[in-house]
Amino acid sequence: MRNYKSYYVPIFFTLLSIVAFVLSGVSSDFILGELYSRFVRNSLFLLALIIPIIAGMGINFSITIGALVAQVAMILVLDFNLDPTIGFIATALISIVLSTIIGSIIGSILNKAKGKEMIASMVIGFLGTSIFQLIFMVGYGTVIKPLNKDLLISNGIGIKSMLDVSSFKAIYKGILTIKVGNVYGSLVPIFIIIAISTLVYLITKSKIGYHMKAVGTNLELSEKLGIDVDKIRKNAIIISTILASLSQLMFVQNLGILNVYTGHLNIDVFSAAALLVGGATLKNANIRNAFIGLLLFHTLFIVSPLAGQKVFHNAALGEYFRSFIAYGTIVFALVMNLRHEKGAI
Repeated sequence: MRNYKSYYVPIFFTLLSIVAFVLSGVSSDFILGELYSRFVRNSLFLLALIIPIIAGMGINFSITIGALVAQVAMILVLDFNLDPTIGFIATALISIVLSTIIGSIIGSILNKAKGKEMIASMVIGFLGTSIFQLIFMVGYGTVIKPLNKDLLISNGIGIKSMLDVSSFKAIYKGILTIKVGNVYGSLVPIFIIIAISTLVYLITKSKIGYHMKAVGTNLELSEKLGIDVDKIRKNAIIISTILASLSQLMFVQNLGILNVYTGHLNIDVFSAAALLVGGATLKNANIRNAFIGLLLFHTLFIVSPLAGQKVFHNAALGEYFRSFIAYGTIVFALVMNLRHEKGAI
């Protein structure tokens, strides 16, 4: 049985969410509708963090690269002006292929930074953002000649900051329709999330999953036992990058709008915070932590600005509190993990 102290964070955030919900005065239908949308948009991001943690690499902040890969694939599909259904499938396939290649590169880099993977992955995320912006702010329209001129801003250089992908949003419309709270949606993305969650679970229970756990527990001993440590760690990052790209695809598809330059920002921090809220640590995480954390973290994200508006007549306080929660949760988890390693708890 897990140590009861591992439930401190989920219990604390459960109480905090209840208090904020009561203070906000919003209806349960509103909360349920928002949670459905956020569940569809963000679930796979949390699942993308699980495998690297199991492999002993901590939080993979470079999942932002996976998100950028999905955006690149979507821009390419929009450039070729493909049919929405074919385009959506093509975007997913392109994302998987590019994520495999780029994930392998990131994995190789992180293998050179053993023990400092989280810092290295964060820097890689920043670098990826800069390269992406250079290509699509400057390269598109100059070096790269698009087929679809409507993607460019008025001076002909650079992609527009927002692109309409409402045709992708309509793909699920009318298929297995459900109403969650005050939002009408589809069961299709839920089934996709369940299928991928099952796949992640099977990976953790497979031979490669046991090797990942062995590497995460004791890297040196794993090497002595003949496990290809670098390959296992690289595969963990590849899987993580693929899942992040698919999650960004579902995120954009659910919104119906592609925010080209800002759509990927903070997904690493918020996803990490949500996973930690669910009871995960920097060395142990599972699917249960992901879904509990998603529910608690985003419930608080939804109601805290409304509670701030209700109590202090200032919604900005709630917005500041949301940022505090995201970064504070990660800091709290880091402190608790360091104390645990030193035997303080």
